[in-house]
Amino acid sequence: MKKIVTLVSVVLMGFAAKAQDSTQGLKGTWFVTSQFGYQQTKTADVKSTNLSVLPIIGTFVTPSVAVGAAVGYINVKADSDKGTAAKTDLIVAQPLVRKYWNVAGSLYFFGQLAVPIISGKEKETELKVTQVGVSMSGGFDYFVTKNFSVEFSYDLANFTSTTLDPKTGEKTTVTNFGLAHVANVDPFYNTALGGSNPNLTSPISVGFKFLF
Repeated sequence: MKKIVTLVSVVLMGFAAKAQDSTQGLKGTWFVTSQFGYQQTKTADVKSTNLSVLPIIGTFVTPSVAVGAAVGYINVKADSDKGTAAKTDLIVAQPLVRKYWNVAGSLYFFGQLAVPIISGKEKETELKVTQVGVSMSGGFDYFVTKNFSVEFSYDLANFTSTTLDPKTGEKTTVTNFGLAHVANVDPFYNTALGGSNPNLTSPISVGFKFLF
C-alpha cells in the first residue's frame, strides 16, 4: 500500500510539473536571432541590390509574447556596365514586439510590430539618409529543438518617413505607406539611391533563432 501511495504521488507530481511547464510556456526565455534579407531589381543594364543583416535579442514576457531590439546593417547598391551608380551603407536600430500562435506541433505563426530607425550615407554623392517607420510583418517559426528554431517572415504593412539630405541643395522628405511591400516609387528617392525602391528594408527575411 505504501508503495502504491508513493507511486501515485510521483505520478501526480509529474503531471503537476508538466501542467506548470505548459502554463509557463516560454515566459522568461531569452532568444538571439539574426535575420537576413535580400532584394534585387534589374532594369536594362542597371542592377540594384538590397542586403540587410539584422541581429536581434529579446525575451518572452508572457508564454506567447516577446519583446526585443535589433541593431543591424543595410547595404543598398546600384551597378551598371559603367560602374557603381550608388552605394549606400546604413545602420538600423529597431525595437519590436512579437505574438506567437501554435499552428501544429513545433510550427508557430507569429506577428511582429517593429519601429525601425535607419540612418547612413550614399557614398557616391554624400547624400545623408534618415528613415523612421512602423512595420508589421508575419511569419512562421519552426522549432527544430527546444533551443533552436528556423524562422521566415514577410513584410505585411509599413509606414515610413524618409529624409534625403544632399551635400548641396534642399532636403527632401518622402512619406510612404505600403501593403505587402507594394508602394509607389518616388522618382527622386529612386534616383538618389540608385533604384532601390521606397523601402530600405527587404520584404522577405530568413533567420535562425537560439533560445536559452
